[in-house]
Amino acid sequence: MTAHITLGRRGEDAAVRYLTGLGWTILDRNWRCPEGELDIIAHDGRRHVVCEVKTRRSARFGDPLDAITVEKAARLRRLAWRWAAAHGVGGAPMRVDALGLIGDGDDFAIDHLKEVC
Repeated sequence: MTAHITLGRRGEDAAVRYLTGLGWTILDRNWRCPEGELDIIAHDGRRHVVCEVKTRRSARFGDPLDAITVEKAARLRRLAWRWAAAHGVGGAPMRVDALGLIGDGDDFAIDHLKEVC
């Protein structure tokens, strides 16, 4: 496993700990369909929340959330609807959040942006 993939997995694990610490329920991780993948699908007590996780070792090359372009946000929205349809919750309230993590190992600074699209 490459260092990049390992860092990404650690970041997603840290994001899950962060979200469960908020009292959220994790419904799915790394859900895939032909169009792409969703990192985390959770429920915040009121609605389903798709969470895109971007992890970097440092901010030297910019904020991790800068990697979420308009095109990426549109794809996340389409994938969110695909996930909802596949799980029989197509009419349920849903939003897409982004979590930017900076750090290494298990210690990350987390920036949580709600309703990115």
